[in-house]
Amino acid sequence: MTGWPLLILAGLVEIAWSQSIKPTHHFTRPGPTALCVVLGVSAVYLLSRAMESLPVGTAYAVFTGIGALGAIVLGVVLFDDPVSLGRIGALALILAGVVLARVTTEA
Repeated sequence: MTGWPLLILAGLVEIAWSQSIKPTHHFTRPGPTALCVVLGVSAVYLLSRAMESLPVGTAYAVFTGIGALGAIVLGVVLFDDPVSLGRIGALALILAGVVLARVTTEA
C-alpha cells in the first residue's frame, strides 16, 4: 500500500485516536491510555509512510482534514455535539479542501 491509500488509512486511525483520548481520563486509566498511545503512534507512522510518495504539506493537510471531519461527525453522532450552519459550512470547506488536494496532487 502506498501514497493515498496509506494517507486515508492514517486519517481513519487519527479519527479513532481522537475518540480514544477522552476515555483516558487525563491519562490516568492504563488500558485506555495504552490504546490512545498505540493509535496515535500508528496514525503518525502511517502518515510518515504516505509522505514517502506524497508532498509533505499535502499529506499533512489531508491527514488533519480527515481527522477533523471524522472527529466532528462522531462528536455530533455519538456525543450530541451541537450542529449549526457554521459548523456544517466548516465541514464542507474542510471536505472541499481535502478533495481539492487529492485531485491536484500527482502521486
